[in-house]
Amino acid sequence: MHIDAKTLPDNTLIEGDICIIGAGAAGISMALEWMNKPYKVILLEGGGFNYEAAMQDLYRGKETGQRYYPLESARLHYFGGTTGHWAGFCSVFEPIDFEKRDWVPHSGWPIKREDLDPFYARAQKNLDLGPYEYSYDYWIKQDPSKVSLPFDPEALYNKIWQFSPPTRFGEKYKDTIVNSPNIHLYTYANVVDITANENASAIKQVTVKNLAGKEHTVKAKYFVVACCSVQNARILLASNKQAPRGLGNDNDNVGRFFMEHLEIKSAEMWFPEPDLLKLYSIEFGKTKWRAELGITAKKQDEHKILNGTASFSPLEAARHQPAFIDIWKSSDPNERKKAFGKFGEAVDKAKNKKGYNSYQLFTRVEQSPNPNSRITLDTETDALGMRRAMLNWDLTPLEKHSIRSIYEIIGQEIGKTSKGRVRLMEYLRDVNDNSWPEFTGGGWHHMGTTRMGDDPKTSVVDANCKVHGIANLFMAGASCYVTAAAPNPTLTLVALTLRLSDHLKKVAANRA
Repeated sequence: MHIDAKTLPDNTLIEGDICIIGAGAAGISMALEWMNKPYKVILLEGGGFNYEAAMQDLYRGKETGQRYYPLESARLHYFGGTTGHWAGFCSVFEPIDFEKRDWVPHSGWPIKREDLDPFYARAQKNLDLGPYEYSYDYWIKQDPSKVSLPFDPEALYNKIWQFSPPTRFGEKYKDTIVNSPNIHLYTYANVVDITANENASAIKQVTVKNLAGKEHTVKAKYFVVACCSVQNARILLASNKQAPRGLGNDNDNVGRFFMEHLEIKSAEMWFPEPDLLKLYSIEFGKTKWRAELGITAKKQDEHKILNGTASFSPLEAARHQPAFIDIWKSSDPNERKKAFGKFGEAVDKAKNKKGYNSYQLFTRVEQSPNPNSRITLDTETDALGMRRAMLNWDLTPLEKHSIRSIYEIIGQEIGKTSKGRVRLMEYLRDVNDNSWPEFTGGGWHHMGTTRMGDDPKTSVVDANCKVHGIANLFMAGASCYVTAAAPNPTLTLVALTLRLSDHLKKVAANRA
């Protein structure tokens, strides 16, 4: 069922059993899990079904610290959310990503990789992926022509990616949600406040507004905040009537530990003979799987580095590709499609049936959890009267040390076989230089801000994504991540959401 909240009489009371705030990958995945169940589910989406500049402006904020994209460009504010412009890259977190690593401050999840395995398998379907298989041994049997580079498996491995079409949740699941008798989708219903009881131990209701000047109240037994990492933190911080510092923020953790993947060109690889590197190549819209070079857990420990991967692009094309930080500035998703299209055209022009003698090596590396990398609230308010978000993106020397070490390891391993040679870019050559070049960017992968943990003093939600101290408030999505790992976050955030959904079903059943 679909209701446009702009058409409702002002001050309408909306009631249900479960209220899901946000209709992106997490919110829609959650709603699908409750279809045809004996519960009334309220799904609140701030925007409509298509991109609108006025709605997108509600995501505008300020950025300080390390240069970053305009906040309004990184997330989409309509049904389907940021799946409207994602590229479909999917892979799983490794076991080491969940562990406490003594060289990575604030690392260590309260759950393990095996806790997510059954939910990863279910998430594959949501994202239109293939089998739940991420080992090179499995995939090389599907296409023996995708031969691995030679290296010591104790040092490197082929990190497998699968590619979603990519699935646009707003397009694929719109009719399913709208036609569901127990899912009540309200568009143009922006949550601007969450009201708790007097001692902030439970949530009573949320307030929604829209640009038509309407304000409504939503009451439910359980509330799940499933917006992006920036908005999840923003909503909690802004809801400060009963808790002056914001809900769940007694220990000043809400908004902290904002994480991104550093995505940055880092080195070149040169071969004496041309090589197609079929295993590591990608053709957008056609490639179903490929590999990137990953660093083993053993080597990460040995070199005390973060988790990251290296991908390959023909150097002839990559040299002319502007940095993402310079071209991903528009809030219009069509502009990102154009940027990808131009790079694809450059690759097509450089195509050589025999392969290439040189490739650019591009890094995706996790950001070390850092309490100074955070979301706070600005004094400026948006068109609905809600204080805008401020991002301070703060990097540490560990990120640069890790990138440099990744390519030293790759260079040593490939060099041992005489297959090729690696050449570091200038900014990585001085081990005492912790500055970052102008082309440093991220992947639009927002994580952290309501991190998971057993101790309320150091986290916002528990292992089941429930906000510490609040009986019926849950957070969904990548904001619950403790560390960022190397892969893009979508597959894991959907898996984590499915795990939360199963937990909430048990809680609701026990209460009935």
